[in-house]
Amino acid sequence: MRILIIEDDREAAAYLCKALREAGHVADHAADGETGTTMALEGGYDVLVVDRMLPKRDGLAIIEEMRERGDETPALILSALGQVDDRVTGLRSGGDDYLAKPYAFSELLARVEALARRRRPGEAETVYRVGDLELDRLGHTVSRAGQNVPLQPREFRLLEYLMKNAGQVVTRTMLLENVWDYHFDPQTNVIDVHISRLRGKIDKGFDAPLLHTVRGAGYMIRDSAR
Repeated sequence: MRILIIEDDREAAAYLCKALREAGHVADHAADGETGTTMALEGGYDVLVVDRMLPKRDGLAIIEEMRERGDETPALILSALGQVDDRVTGLRSGGDDYLAKPYAFSELLARVEALARRRRPGEAETVYRVGDLELDRLGHTVSRAGQNVPLQPREFRLLEYLMKNAGQVVTRTMLLENVWDYHFDPQTNVIDVHISRLRGKIDKGFDAPLLHTVRGAGYMIRDSAR
């Protein structure tokens, strides 16, 4: 997912962005309400995480403007104001969920993922399977033929994207944009290195390879036995 964090506490925002990236998501940060409004309205985000009290423009005003413009991107409001009336005000301003500070990251992540599933029911699938390879998006686990396959966060995200598009050619540009969040060619072999590592982890020791290179086009995950 692409998630926008609008939070003026830079230390808290840095921690949150790092944790979301480690969970396999793309996280951007805006440090004030005006910047956050601009970034949010540019679109492309699956979920917004918005601090209620921000410099230049408060979080509720950001969400209200988005709703007035017809933008229904799910928004999770973060706030030190946790009374019932505060939560009601936030939800009536267009927020989809409200989480009081301090919070546990595991709860925030679960709420963000729930908001994304609610918006995109067609993408609510939490387990991908190709042949005997299985990836659990919520449990963040991968197994093949019942054997656990330990992956680094970037490898998990790469495999998740490939399995989401199983049976289709995934180009290098698609991987750069959706796995690395690059919108330019970094002129490195970063994709080749990660594909090689991933292939070694999911295909080594098995008769039928699942990860294929499509020469001149990109890569594909497919069940060779079919």
